[in-house]
Amino acid sequence: MTDYKKLIDAETWAFIERTNSYFPPDAIDYTIDQQRDIYDRMCREFSAGHPDNVTAETTAIATPSHPIPIRIYRTPAPEAAAMVLYFHGGGYILGGLDSHDDLCAELCSRTGYEVVSVDYRLAPEHLHPAGFDDAISAFEWAATTYKRPILLCGDSAGGNLAAAVSHATRGHARRPIGQVLIYPGLGGDRSQGSYVTHAEAPMLTVRDLDFYTNIRTGGEDRTGDLTLSPLADADFANLPPTVVITAQCDPLSSDGEAYRDRLVAEEGHAYWFEEPGLVHGYLRGRHTVGRARSSFTRIVDAVSALGRGEWIW
Repeated sequence: MTDYKKLIDAETWAFIERTNSYFPPDAIDYTIDQQRDIYDRMCREFSAGHPDNVTAETTAIATPSHPIPIRIYRTPAPEAAAMVLYFHGGGYILGGLDSHDDLCAELCSRTGYEVVSVDYRLAPEHLHPAGFDDAISAFEWAATTYKRPILLCGDSAGGNLAAAVSHATRGHARRPIGQVLIYPGLGGDRSQGSYVTHAEAPMLTVRDLDFYTNIRTGGEDRTGDLTLSPLADADFANLPPTVVITAQCDPLSSDGEAYRDRLVAEEGHAYWFEEPGLVHGYLRGRHTVGRARSSFTRIVDAVSALGRGEWIW
């Protein structure tokens, strides 16, 4: 058994306990509506608001079948090097524009880039590939709307979507300039690595992962579907420069390592950093947990550098 009392510091434990007071460890046993209610409340309680220099505009991308809500964050003089397309986490069933509102606003403020947060469709009402299809539509919209390069970013489920978009658009005339993936689930081998060592980690367990995957697919076996599991792709050539940041105490951490290794094997630019003693979802603790604060700075620096076309690792 992993000794989390040694790996995790007091600040992070306080964050975990506060999170669990809103969104308990057995939340997957609740109804979907109940999960959404308590998740949304938790996100509101953790929200840090907007930096003074950021404005936000909520609008929608028109598609033939449905609108895709988005929120655009800007500073008074946006940095023109790139724009950021952001996909939120939430296990493919939770979250939206409000759940990651303060995070996107801070990312905008600290990088200077315009950040567009995408409210993709959620399961179980919309099974895979609906969320992926919305992510692709958002990329196509950004490629048409912005002349500046597109940088992809996302956390957890959103990191999965960002990577899937990178794989699907590498032949596009406006292929992404880079991607920053934050504790993403990429469809790794569940028989080894962190899936075993951290199967019962605080904040996210393998049981949780199985639940989210089952809801996302409607129980259908989608083995080998690279739009669901980017690590299932047989070809890792010509992908954008990639930075993956994972949490040590998270069953998904090995996905970051595996993804880095696949990219490097194809002579791609890829960097993986595992944050010591942190847990899945730690970005909500970036104002109260020193390790999470440092990690967010690492993420901001990665977004800034990749947006400028720089590889500093």
